[in-house]
Amino acid sequence: MGSLQRRADLLLVATTLIAGFGWVFSKESLQGMPPFGFIGLRFLLAGVFLLPFCVWQRSRIALSAVPGIIGVGCLQALSLLLWILAVSLSHALGEGAFIMSLSMLFVPLVAWVLLRLKPTRPFWESLPLALLGLAMLTLTQGWRISASQCWFLGAALAQAVYFCVNSRYALSLPVLPLTCIQLFCTGICGVIISVCFETWPSVIHASIWLWFVASAIIATSIRFLLQIAGQKRTSVANAAIIMVLEPVWTVILSALWYGEKMPTQKAVGCMLIMLALVLYRGRQYLLLKRLNA
Repeated sequence: MGSLQRRADLLLVATTLIAGFGWVFSKESLQGMPPFGFIGLRFLLAGVFLLPFCVWQRSRIALSAVPGIIGVGCLQALSLLLWILAVSLSHALGEGAFIMSLSMLFVPLVAWVLLRLKPTRPFWESLPLALLGLAMLTLTQGWRISASQCWFLGAALAQAVYFCVNSRYALSLPVLPLTCIQLFCTGICGVIISVCFETWPSVIHASIWLWFVASAIIATSIRFLLQIAGQKRTSVANAAIIMVLEPVWTVILSALWYGEKMPTQKAVGCMLIMLALVLYRGRQYLLLKRLNA
């Protein structure tokens, strides 16, 4: 059992590292592709890649559940389209990754509004730290925040709404077809918006297509498969804490790849957000353990 647990933890650590690389893959792809078109094609290709696994497992869902899944897929599309818009405007991927990580702290507030589930004490204990960290991360020029930071915040909020609604569907439906349909929804939404509002370049360099394929196959399809495999063999709380590593990897990779520098104030803001997330997830785990004892 201990060996399986360690293997699951390593799979989840690998998932966060791949997710960090995904930020770089996406930013590089945007050097030659329009943002919404990139997201559309990326998630269509990722859906096609996962489709054979659905057929192989013979996973089936009722036709009556499909409209609801498509609706949830549209929420995922909203979150990702806001995210890619923010990435296309941002000059600091690590900063954006930490803002996006706040979505897990937005989830209890969204669940309170949508599902009437009152946030637990660990949430209220962690929230002030997260807000202070966000302020230090974003308000480096007085009370002004950049457009990309606003879009990252919007994407994080949309992701929290998607997470709450999707959690209800994931309880009763097979994971792979649920994921696959949502990938196709996001892809179709991105392509439609791109066709309506974006202009594609006449020629896209081969290197851009390589970054695109890496983003679709490695950072989307393989990442999802590793995450599903890891989550099956470890606790939710353990998985949640490991997933906090994603913005850390993103900061490291963006510093190595783009030479991004983080001023002291922003670095402290990132550390406060990280501390808030770890505190929230750790305290939430202890609370659940005490209730189940």
